Amino acid sequence: MRCFSVDYLNNAANSPESFIAEGERLYFEQLTSAAEEVYKQRAEKPIVLISGPSGSGKTTSAVRVAETLKKKGCGAHVVSMDNYFLPLKKDKQLHGEVIDFESPERLDMELFRKHLEMLNNGEEIDIPGFDFAKQDRIPGMKLKREPGDLVILEGIHALNPLVTGESDDYTHRIYVSVRTRIQLGDELLHPSKIRLMRRLMRDKLYRGRELSETFEFFKSVERGEDLYIMPHKHRADHDIDTFIEYEASVYRDLLLPELEKTAPSYEGYSEFADIERFLRALSGIDKKYVPENALIREFVG
Repeated sequence: MRCFSVDYLNNAANSPESFIAEGERLYFEQLTSAAEEVYKQRAEKPIVLISGPSGSGKTTSAVRVAETLKKKGCGAHVVSMDNYFLPLKKDKQLHGEVIDFESPERLDMELFRKHLEMLNNGEEIDIPGFDFAKQDRIPGMKLKREPGDLVILEGIHALNPLVTGESDDYTHRIYVSVRTRIQLGDELLHPSKIRLMRRLMRDKLYRGRELSETFEFFKSVERGEDLYIMPHKHRADHDIDTFIEYEASVYRDLLLPELEKTAPSYEGYSEFADIERFLRALSGIDKKYVPENALIREFVG
């Protein structure tokens, strides 16, 4: 387990360009190592599955792996498994019961397994689209894997055999998440709180959600991670720590004012007050220094 003290991070933040460059280098080295193995096994395993909990950086990691493969002259296509969500009106869970939005049962598993086999066989598939606002399917796109190409599918359930079926022989599996902790005195900030910071900013920026709403969602998200994601991470061929050393310093000035506004009115704030304590202790870094292709751009815009 890696751990960085607040003092170390604040000292490094005095030279933001070099601090950011080093954080990006360490993350990219992990992706490059995984991409090298994917490339070597591309003939036997042309499908890549990338899983990880909410806020782990699956989307950016998938795109960066694809970019690395393309530089080697290998065609690579990235597909989000969110496209395979079932419309709520057809969801078998809708019988007056509370919907478990984290469950793999929310996915059209039968169609997904069929498409995995077709992609492996080089057949064209018709990927559905999904409108989250309407919770309904929309027209998607067609995809055909040409000989030598790789298809990268990313989603929280990408390592769950209930979802992926009998695909182990032709899939390469990658698990991404935050593994590193930040230390302030004797207190450690759990990696899940780093991911929560990412989600707080993304939900505010892209989904118009108040922080209190994301806090409430986080409880069910954590339950879903324990039930449906963590039990399958051991199936991964590669385990990538997506913590970026400088990220909390960038989040400080973006997130701290929103936390201060939320604290007085949100009853359960004490459960998340450690985020505020750590951010207050950090020196801020302006996001203008962050590269456009950096993982944290997925969350800060």
